[in-house]
Amino acid sequence: MKSKTFRNWAFTLHRYLGLAMGFVLIIVGLTGSVLVFQKEINDFLVAQQFGYISPQQVPLSLESVVNTVKAVYDSSGNDLKLNKLYVPSEPDEPIMFAFTVPNDKGMDVFVNPYTGAIMGERSDTTLILLLYQLHYALMAGDIGMTIVGIIAFMLMVLNITGIILWPGWRKLIAGFKIKWNAHRKRVNFDIHKVTGMIAVVFLTLTAFTGFCWNFYNFTEPIIYGVTFTKQQAEPVSVPQPGQIPLRLTEQLKIADAALPGAIVRSISLPSKPEDTLIIQFKLPQESAERGQSYVYLDQYTGKVLRVDNALKMPLGDRILNSFTPLHYGTFGGLFSRIFYVFVGLSPLILFITGFVMYRHRYQEKSVCHKSII
Repeated sequence: MKSKTFRNWAFTLHRYLGLAMGFVLIIVGLTGSVLVFQKEINDFLVAQQFGYISPQQVPLSLESVVNTVKAVYDSSGNDLKLNKLYVPSEPDEPIMFAFTVPNDKGMDVFVNPYTGAIMGERSDTTLILLLYQLHYALMAGDIGMTIVGIIAFMLMVLNITGIILWPGWRKLIAGFKIKWNAHRKRVNFDIHKVTGMIAVVFLTLTAFTGFCWNFYNFTEPIIYGVTFTKQQAEPVSVPQPGQIPLRLTEQLKIADAALPGAIVRSISLPSKPEDTLIIQFKLPQESAERGQSYVYLDQYTGKVLRVDNALKMPLGDRILNSFTPLHYGTFGGLFSRIFYVFVGLSPLILFITGFVMYRHRYQEKSVCHKSII
């Protein structure tokens, strides 16, 4: 294929893909910009609704707090099931208990870690959750999830065609320059090309990770296969007749010994006799906000069934773990997160400038057609 024909093909594909997907990409991008700072937004909303916590020297043991919460909600008659608790990452944050209720909806309960006082409860249908559902599934369930996954794949194609068309291949400086004093059509084109080129790598990363997540059952085996990584079996507890689960305090001591120096970030409680107690840790070297290291314990004996050290995991697991920081921009601290806000805004900028270029081109063709007639 000749170079000019190839560029024309790339240009046509780029233009119509951008116009066709623009609205969905704007929604996904804008919600993504907000979700970059979802923790800070959620912490602010929780503090506004339930009040602020005054840090004290020593918090209560997690087991005592769990027992307090269970005593209140087990006797409530609402058939609530405690699934998970989130340990505060800052001294002024509450412990959050995640419950499920019979209608398959959730409820979050917030507890002061120093006094054990229940600060309040809320439905898990929060602003952040709604934004999250809009971001990955357009709030349309499995169908929306499939649509967004396909859009993410097409965004990678859009990015490739954009790279092919970038004028900076002929002159690098020109590819990153905006001539503000030029005609408005040229300024519009320059904004489009510069915004696209600055954001293209990160748009591709978010598109790739989003595609893999939305089609996880398809992409996970492929990633394990191409990296020659054996997928680990899910551990199970071995129920013993008449045996009750080991105390949480003892379980935590065993888990701490399995990952020395790590900090507990969450605890997933067993809901079935064969389920394990899963404790999420963050190692000092990890960049993920809540860490990606886990210890799986037999809920009855406390036997360590599996340890997932995020720093020593096989290649396939490390690639899968990298999706979260690459998708949300948390890999470089505050700077990368702020930059990802721009990445989320870039589909809006690119769609507007792209539509303006399309409109100008359409008007010019109409003028030429009329002059011929």
